[in-house]
Amino acid sequence: MKIYTKTGDKGTTALIGGTRLSKAHVRIDAYGTVDELNSYIGMLRDLPVNDGRKDLLKEIQDRLFTIGSHLASEPDQKRKILPDLYDEDITLLEKEMDLIDAKVPPLRAFILPGGHQSVSFGHIARTVCRRAERAVIHLQQGEEVEAIVIRYLNRLSDYLFMLCRAMTHELGIEEVTWQPRVSREK
Repeated sequence: MKIYTKTGDKGTTALIGGTRLSKAHVRIDAYGTVDELNSYIGMLRDLPVNDGRKDLLKEIQDRLFTIGSHLASEPDQKRKILPDLYDEDITLLEKEMDLIDAKVPPLRAFILPGGHQSVSFGHIARTVCRRAERAVIHLQQGEEVEAIVIRYLNRLSDYLFMLCRAMTHELGIEEVTWQPRVSREK
């Protein structure tokens, strides 16, 4: 099987089920952004600071593939055998955040992204996750999307924020807090 089919040369792509949509369609944007997020999670998984989290990050990638398969499928195709998300997937993220929260200093201010390349990559993943969440919500305004997909993406972005805090702590980097500048002309 060749990787190129030439069927998308006119700016369309097929859903699972065969319906062709513009590559600019909100559905394609939603699962494309989830795919982009999956790539960033893979990059985070490959960082030495995350050696102890490789399995968790791979599991997150698996869940993102599950989300992508649902978003790329026509409604009648979802009745066929597709992988699924469960409440336990969200609970796992919450438990991991609780473990991190017990190890890092209390959060007392907004944190600026950065301080170390690994942390910066984490914040990029977090913001791509938020963009994926917005794209899925936009899709949901016109088409059916399982509520658990949005809940998972919302919780995942929270986890990615906490992952950044964990990496900062483990790397011995100081978190840079936002110091708002107050206008002198008030």
